[in-house]
Amino acid sequence: MTLTPEEKKRYARHLTLPEVGEAGQNKLKAGKVLLVGTGGLGSPNALYLASAGVGTIALVDFDKVEASNLQRQVLFGNEDVGQLKVEAAKKRIQSTNPLVSVITHNENLTPANAANILKNYDLIIDGSDNFPTRYLVSDTCVLLGKPNIYGSVHRFEGQASFFKPKEGPCYRCLFPDSPNPREIPTCEEAGVLGILPGLVGLIQATEAIKYFLGIKSLLVGRLLQIDAMNMQFREIPIKRNPQCAVCGEKPSITQIKTEDEFAGIGLACPIPIRNDPAIHQIT
Repeated sequence: MTLTPEEKKRYARHLTLPEVGEAGQNKLKAGKVLLVGTGGLGSPNALYLASAGVGTIALVDFDKVEASNLQRQVLFGNEDVGQLKVEAAKKRIQSTNPLVSVITHNENLTPANAANILKNYDLIIDGSDNFPTRYLVSDTCVLLGKPNIYGSVHRFEGQASFFKPKEGPCYRCLFPDSPNPREIPTCEEAGVLGILPGLVGLIQATEAIKYFLGIKSLLVGRLLQIDAMNMQFREIPIKRNPQCAVCGEKPSITQIKTEDEFAGIGLACPIPIRNDPAIHQIT
């Protein structure tokens, strides 16, 4: 695979980097990434991965653009309100870089379709906004052996990690059980600083580019916490839990579970409180 003259011109600043060069840019071109959600986290991921030349960007989302999205979902503008998110996002991505391929899945990710969708991509980036999808993505990635870049935001706080099967913990290692939905406010109730998803999403996109380039210093086994109010970053080492239900030594989850496990959780913001005991159990 060789770069075209147009690609060499577009990616010139990458080509001068020893860590990228033409060989690295070809790795990005061959990469296939799936963005779960095209909202606050999916937006910066989509724009920067497209700009970087990741060859195939797939989107899975079933929502339509609402006016309240525009405060943080930078893929969209006023003219997109009422449109399907995946279609509006595809148009914006192709406007940013017509050289990348965009695949859309205008559907809700469910236990019935998750494996069939995720299996076609090299890397999964989770930008979902609810606990059922968070666990579904993680469990499916473990069972398929797919790397999963996690990110979440809540008010002025965010966090990110890289879950790589067999090399580090998964989401269930970090948070074995779903929190009580009555204790977690929804995003609509709690609010979120509009710029925060951009910050966390760019961290996810950076990890994705490093992964495709073969750079080893990923957030595997590390939870990066961001406090935007005080502009502080904290890194917590996390380990694979031998008793984890999906990636442990004797897993009890060997196939995708039904949605019944998550009944009643709703669209809570997917970031447990900073001092969640699950973190301290495995550090």
